[in-house]
Amino acid sequence: MTDLRGIGASKGIQIGKAFVLQSPNLSVKEYKVNDIDEELVRFEESINHAVNDLEKIKDHVEKEIGEEHAKIFSAHLLVLQDPELLNTVKDKIKLEQMNAEKALQDSANQFITIFESMDNEYMKERAADIRDVSKRVISYLLGEPLVTTSDITDEVILIAHDLLPSDTAQLNRNYTKGIITDIGGRTSHSAIMSRSMGIPSVVGTTNATETIKAGTTVILDGQNGTVIVEPSEEEIEYFKGKMEEEQEREEQLKQLINQPSVSSDGHQVELAANIGSPKDLDTVLENDAEGVGLFRTEFLYMDRDRLPTEEEQFEAYKEVLSTLDDKPVVIRTLDVGGDKDLPYLNLPEELNPFLGFRAIRLCLERDDIFRVQLRALLRASVYGNLKVMFPMVATLEEFREAKKILLEEKENLLAEEIAVNEDIEVGIMVEIPSTAVLADQFAKEVDFFSIGTNDLIQYTLAADRMNENVSHLYQPYHPAVLRLIKQVIDAAHEENKWTGMCGEMAGDEVAIPILLGLGLDEFSMSASTILEARHQIRNLNYEEIDRTVEDILNKRTNNEVESYINKHFIK
Repeated sequence: MTDLRGIGASKGIQIGKAFVLQSPNLSVKEYKVNDIDEELVRFEESINHAVNDLEKIKDHVEKEIGEEHAKIFSAHLLVLQDPELLNTVKDKIKLEQMNAEKALQDSANQFITIFESMDNEYMKERAADIRDVSKRVISYLLGEPLVTTSDITDEVILIAHDLLPSDTAQLNRNYTKGIITDIGGRTSHSAIMSRSMGIPSVVGTTNATETIKAGTTVILDGQNGTVIVEPSEEEIEYFKGKMEEEQEREEQLKQLINQPSVSSDGHQVELAANIGSPKDLDTVLENDAEGVGLFRTEFLYMDRDRLPTEEEQFEAYKEVLSTLDDKPVVIRTLDVGGDKDLPYLNLPEELNPFLGFRAIRLCLERDDIFRVQLRALLRASVYGNLKVMFPMVATLEEFREAKKILLEEKENLLAEEIAVNEDIEVGIMVEIPSTAVLADQFAKEVDFFSIGTNDLIQYTLAADRMNENVSHLYQPYHPAVLRLIKQVIDAAHEENKWTGMCGEMAGDEVAIPILLGLGLDEFSMSASTILEARHQIRNLNYEEIDRTVEDILNKRTNNEVESYINKHFIK
């Protein structure tokens, strides 16, 4: 038995077999082969293994996400049937006695170089297909098969060094019962997505992938951040009892479905959900969210080798809006860069990508991408209560330019006699301190604010939220952060506008009383947290907290604020 400690990133207890996700070493060396026929057979067998993989993944994606996304893997299968590529590899094996993996690597690189140099966008996409497919075949030739989250077909606890956004986009909630990672914090993307999907998780364990072997029984406690490897029968029985208690608590919380999110003295707020794709709608409905406060559209752009078309985006936005009916749906425009890369965009390498060419900065520079998304959003707007939000806005000029492009595309659609909702609110994420400081000026021009605390906290305290070495400085209750939040809310209310929060802080047990007292109008969080938050708010007295706001803001440290809240408002 081994105990690991990490950060409890998503509540819940799970017991299950470990599925270890590790990147294999695919370094290729060249050598001469003596038996050419045997090498050709080895190559053919690796092709067949790759075909079987891709057919399974294609079927899985088709069922879980849709036919359009599955087309990527159809294209990959076509590459494996391309006689020009296959014959080039076989010729190198026959004529040069080159080993198959080196022959494939050289041949693939040759085709990739040719396709990438072409002006035709379709041919450039084929280069990405060849790169992905050759990597898969080489993995079999080296005896190091690729393992991805899409390979999970049984109930397991996923063990990984870290999870990329593209990994989490492929997760199946029915099979992935828990997540354990070596690195990360409560606001890393693997943590955020696990909460969004209602999957218990422990992150930042340092060495889970080294300690836990595939198939090993593991107990994960996402509340306390603990992992037990190869537990005893007594421990298994104890935690099964805890799981039953959790189930009973969940049943009690379900009594709050269709109840208002209102404090004990009648102050009402809105509890909304953060989502990454239409796949998340089930948890939104199950947990009685009063809307979607953040639709992270970048996940429509990930796990693929090309930009999504206008039609693909339109269908996704339409599905969310029509499913939510008249409930508000805040859709954030493309927010990539930082730790969310799209390889097919070939974004520049940056020393500090979180402060670099990302989000609205990228969209204003690449307005060809931006306009396609805005057209899709505007077309979908007639199916529900759409609100459009621009991320990472630092200056008024950026907001004005983004809104100008939005209005231009609206006029273009109307000229094409395509219906558009005339009543679309347009707002911004407040995640940069300069924007919070200038909130009184922004409030005159935007329709709403949504505070993105994940970035606002790290920028205010100059502490990278992904860096375990400075994680102690990532302090959500720091008085400086709370004062900025108050400034934003007050500025919005002065102009009769509303303020929401879509950062992880919105669903934090300690933060909720503070945010309620500060006058936050909308709390957007992981759907699985909503009923717990509603229960907490219904047991808080708004006027009582309001009277203590000045005391809270005058505390000097994060710990002082947390202690005060725990003493007076956490029951």
